[in-house]
Amino acid sequence: MVAIALSLLVMMSWSAWMSKKQPLENKAVISEIPAESSLPKAAIPVKAESLPVAAAVKTQELSLDNIEISFLEERAGIQKATFNHYKKGELWLGRGLELLGPDLAFKKSAFSPAKVEFVHTDVKKTIYKSFKFLNNKYCIDLEINVQNDSASPLAFDWPLILGDLDFATNPVEARYYGISLMTDEKLIHPNSRKDFQAEVIKWAGIYNRYFSIIIEPLNMKFGAGIKKLDKNGSQVYLFPAEYKIPPGRSQAFKFRIYLGPQDLQTLSSINPDWAGIMHYGVFNFVGHLLLQLLQGIYKVVHNWGWAIIILSLIIYLCLFPLTLKQMHSMKEMQALQPHIEELRKQYKDNPQKLNKEIMQLYREHKVNPLGGCLPMILQIPVFFALYQVLMRSVALRGSHFLWIKDLSEPDRLFTLPISLPLLGNEFNILPIIMAIGMFFQQKLTSSAASGTSSEQQRFMTIFFPIMFGMIFYKMPSGLVLYWFVNSTLMLLYQLRLNKKR
Repeated sequence: MVAIALSLLVMMSWSAWMSKKQPLENKAVISEIPAESSLPKAAIPVKAESLPVAAAVKTQELSLDNIEISFLEERAGIQKATFNHYKKGELWLGRGLELLGPDLAFKKSAFSPAKVEFVHTDVKKTIYKSFKFLNNKYCIDLEINVQNDSASPLAFDWPLILGDLDFATNPVEARYYGISLMTDEKLIHPNSRKDFQAEVIKWAGIYNRYFSIIIEPLNMKFGAGIKKLDKNGSQVYLFPAEYKIPPGRSQAFKFRIYLGPQDLQTLSSINPDWAGIMHYGVFNFVGHLLLQLLQGIYKVVHNWGWAIIILSLIIYLCLFPLTLKQMHSMKEMQALQPHIEELRKQYKDNPQKLNKEIMQLYREHKVNPLGGCLPMILQIPVFFALYQVLMRSVALRGSHFLWIKDLSEPDRLFTLPISLPLLGNEFNILPIIMAIGMFFQQKLTSSAASGTSSEQQRFMTIFFPIMFGMIFYKMPSGLVLYWFVNSTLMLLYQLRLNKKR
């Protein structure tokens, strides 16, 4: 338990420290793709100016029922999207969906809730770039029509930027930025801070904590890649194989785009493959199972708080046989503590003999010293997967439960007039209640210890709940609620177990 608590503390501290620390330039960067000089010209995007996009670029705002889109007129791209049904959450794209051709400058030719179109004209070519908004509230059809007005073939090999990733403006949120690429063989989640290239993709996507953009080529094959711009940002782009457009002819390049929340039900109803953009790290499979179970419970109770409580109860019951074994193992270990203390005094100068005698004592009493660790080890995948699910679940954004105004944020009962070290100026009651419950559970568990072990357990009775209280203090209240319910159930069973003694 101590090792797991310390591991959690190190993980959270490292994550918080890295979010504040700017990435350092490394003169010997090992790239996942060849150096720029060896890449095809079409696969190298023009370097963007420092992120975010300069305010001098003219924008056009389009307001729909569920989404507001900020277009960059000269670039015929999308700077950001604001989602009205999710507390005005945003997905910033920078130079999103900009076509990187030579000297392109677009002008608005149509602008309505049904269609937005931009046009570029020069002596050699005319390009129409249209966004058609479908009946589905988050789907867009993008068509880029390139017309060759010259007397010679026109080579089309221009990259299309999917979006920019800005790591500097909000380093805390930047921890959730990610990229997903679906090839013919598998789903890939490459490092967003390194150069990368995939020759042919089915679709590519960028996501932040709650929202994502996905693009799927419909009529032509495209590759996709990541270009590290500098230490503060990267750029995700698509590139075609070079295509020759004959004189006087035109060619249309069509794409289907999803611009919306990372909601499993919404994504699956449009294209089940797109649900792969919801990636929960090492325990991704467990995360998706828990998410589907949580959503199934919500359909019955219609409240995310109660859904989390019921999920906690289900997980507790599934692990109860192991939890029971853990508690009995701890009880047996406590009963052997006086004998172990005697052995430590007897063989204090002979560690090897001491270990041998202790193991012999375990064998005689048929006690497994690792028996109490197994249930906790099995809960680690569940905990970390649920942590990712609840941290990034857009469905919890703005969901109420009792005094909690938003289950995706700390419960914030009230604001303090001063800011406390590590805790800030918000008073979050749920982690405090959880820590108090853990204190009583530790008190009950350590009641049978004695000697040196008793001193250690008295220390842990205070230290362990405080540590967990601090770890959970600024976590989403939905996650704290899960852990609180789980701890409360274990406390109640511990009380029952003690009464039987």
